[in-house]
Amino acid sequence: METPGSAKWITNTRLQSDMGLPNYLLPGLLLLSLSCTSLFVGVIDLRPIDLLQSSQAWELLFDSRGPRLLAILIAGSSLAICGSIMQMLTRNRFVEPTTVGTGQGAALGVLLATLLIPAAPLWLRMCLASFCAFATSIGFLALIRRLPPTEPILVPLVGLTYGGVIGAAVTFVAYQGDLLQYIEIWTNGEFSGVLRGRYELLWLAAIAASLTYLAADQFSILGLGETTTISLGLSVRQVMLFGIATVSMVTALVVVVVGAIPFVGLVVPNIVSRLYGDNLRNTLPVTALLGASLVLASDMIGRLARSPYEIPVGTIMGVIGAVVFLWLLHKPTHYGA
Repeated sequence: METPGSAKWITNTRLQSDMGLPNYLLPGLLLLSLSCTSLFVGVIDLRPIDLLQSSQAWELLFDSRGPRLLAILIAGSSLAICGSIMQMLTRNRFVEPTTVGTGQGAALGVLLATLLIPAAPLWLRMCLASFCAFATSIGFLALIRRLPPTEPILVPLVGLTYGGVIGAAVTFVAYQGDLLQYIEIWTNGEFSGVLRGRYELLWLAAIAASLTYLAADQFSILGLGETTTISLGLSVRQVMLFGIATVSMVTALVVVVVGAIPFVGLVVPNIVSRLYGDNLRNTLPVTALLGASLVLASDMIGRLARSPYEIPVGTIMGVIGAVVFLWLLHKPTHYGA
């Protein structure tokens, strides 16, 4: 099994380091077509011709469908980017924020804010969620440092157990405080409540995820191992802290605004890695496009499967992600064409 840092991994990274416009064209067209279609999918019938005949159609577009689309695009692309970064930090292809305790830590922060500061504004909940997500991420990295490097499968298993323990603690505390229904909102992502004025905090997640592109080369080098990183003059601690802080902030923002969306950061980076290699400088834009497309497609399935009711996007992604995760565990990873 190949992992970042192996000889074949390095070879494939070099061979696939140059990506031209055609490599971005297909993911971009896919996202564009899904975006246009999603604007006209929902409980209230809306057709393109209605935009020429009714002002109410434009109000629906600007107040509900448009904000919902933007929230999906930001959440999907940001979580996919965070998955790529987390995999480089851990040097393991089977991890992502919601499987290593980061998402559960963010939910814990929201729960603590609700119990300790009931009248806390949204930004304060976000700050506490980010802090808890950062702390749980640090805890996970400390745990896996003790694992043998020859057993990469142990890393995601430890992550799932670690996240499960934190999630169980969140559920127990919520049960004691009669907040089970409340905490369910944060642990299962869905976009039905997104309206204009209720999603704008996600733009901070978009900014944070975009800033990771400036350090894409550093993350790629860190994926080669600490020895290589140090020999090239980079500070392992600084790169790790920047990556963890970004992942924690983005995950917390998504959890606070729309709830946890599992497996996006696991499925998309693995698909991109197989197709384009592991040079983050080149692959992060494709990762963002495919992440947004996957979440958008899942949301549309949730809207159509039991119309006029909706299945939360977190449920749809949980099914898709679990199947892909099991497939990845049983099938050796071969990077490259």
